[in-house]
Amino acid sequence: MTQQSPQPRKRAVVFAYHNVGVRCLKVLLAGGVDVALVVTHEDSATENIWFESVISVCKAEGIRYITPEHAKGEDLLAAVKAAQPDFIFSFYYRHMLPASLLDVAPAFNMHGSLLPQYRGRAPVNWAVLHGATETGATLHEMTVKPDAGAIVAQTAVPILPDDTSHEVFGKVTVAAEITLWKVLPALLGGTAPRTVNDLTQGGYFGGRKPEDGRIDWSKPAQEVYNLHRAVAPPYPGAFTEQNGRTYVIERARLAAQAPAGLPPGLAVVDNDIFGVCGDGRALAIHSLLADGVAVTPAQLREQLNAQLNA
Repeated sequence: MTQQSPQPRKRAVVFAYHNVGVRCLKVLLAGGVDVALVVTHEDSATENIWFESVISVCKAEGIRYITPEHAKGEDLLAAVKAAQPDFIFSFYYRHMLPASLLDVAPAFNMHGSLLPQYRGRAPVNWAVLHGATETGATLHEMTVKPDAGAIVAQTAVPILPDDTSHEVFGKVTVAAEITLWKVLPALLGGTAPRTVNDLTQGGYFGGRKPEDGRIDWSKPAQEVYNLHRAVAPPYPGAFTEQNGRTYVIERARLAAQAPAGLPPGLAVVDNDIFGVCGDGRALAIHSLLADGVAVTPAQLREQLNAQLNA
């Protein structure tokens, strides 16, 4: 009886960063994929690095990695071609891959939403900001147009009423791992399904900046609360400026009962801090920061009184 030769392992070039990059890279390794090259980013000294390191995984596993400044260089293209990949994967890599790279091998991206919903940048933050009750992770074919390729697989997770983006991102990371793990054998075998990514549904969203966390207290409390949840630490946080000081909300909940008769903005009532909103409802603020330091109700009351007496 003639023994059959084992099938050669599929080779991949992986563009990866952040927690999703780490977990999905580990799924490929566990699934027997030969990761010939990882393309990632050096951490920025100006960014709050609260997430796991793809570079650390590469060092631990002995995987070659490079950190080009962008994805359009000829050197990068040559390195990817030299790796002779059967697949290209992108897991939370921060640059768009040009057509020249996408032409090297079939390419797939893991996106942090249930496509076609919340295409583009910061999908988890946008979902929370808009009060969505569900999101997830989607593996899809990569095209030059971002988040437009056919859907291969996706996994949904709930967004609970008080979840912050950080908490939801943790769920999405697990959803990404599950999505890739379940579909990887079929993907490697060439039998993975494809579903049309209907771009007439959902919408495309751009990146977010710290300035986008500015609070407009004239808005309804639910809208202000969603902003807080969307950008709460370790993101830059929802902030307000009063009397020349910038206050950042670290932790808050919708108040069960709002203080009556107060104008929109920060207030201290019975030694508790509130953010009064335009609809008369309020946020009960459990932790308020100024210059990164917690502000007590007594300190805030003194600062607000100084503003009134100025």
